[in-house]
Amino acid sequence: MSDLRDLYQELILDHNRKPRNFGPLADANRSARGVNPLCGDKVAVHLHVEDGRVTGVSFEGTGCAISIASASVMTESLKERSCDDARELFERFHRMVAADDGAGSAEAGMGKLAAFAGVRDYPARVKCATLAWHTLRAALDGEDKAVSTE
Repeated sequence: MSDLRDLYQELILDHNRKPRNFGPLADANRSARGVNPLCGDKVAVHLHVEDGRVTGVSFEGTGCAISIASASVMTESLKERSCDDARELFERFHRMVAADDGAGSAEAGMGKLAAFAGVRDYPARVKCATLAWHTLRAALDGEDKAVSTE
């Protein structure tokens, strides 16, 4: 189990150091901003949605390693998914990191996103891991107001 945790930790550190899909998205037709006032993490999620599918996704922002890595892995997981699939993935991710019932099976089928399952052991970090995801949901829903974790 230690080897798996080490692998997950390396994935998070790698995505923090070299975030994927970081920067503006030229043809974005949906965007939302989010903030975690407790620790100062800030994120903007940009989407290009066409015919009910996420055809482009990027993010911008500043924050801790968990926040940046979560946004980075999220963007990799969303490309070419339907908007409904993206919303379902949000729900599954949120259950995985926020569940206090020890539901280890929540990690099944989550791919690289399973690296964040350990966050549930650190309740203060759950908001860091889910900030980009709440911002994604606001962008999918076309909400204009800033998302807050508070």
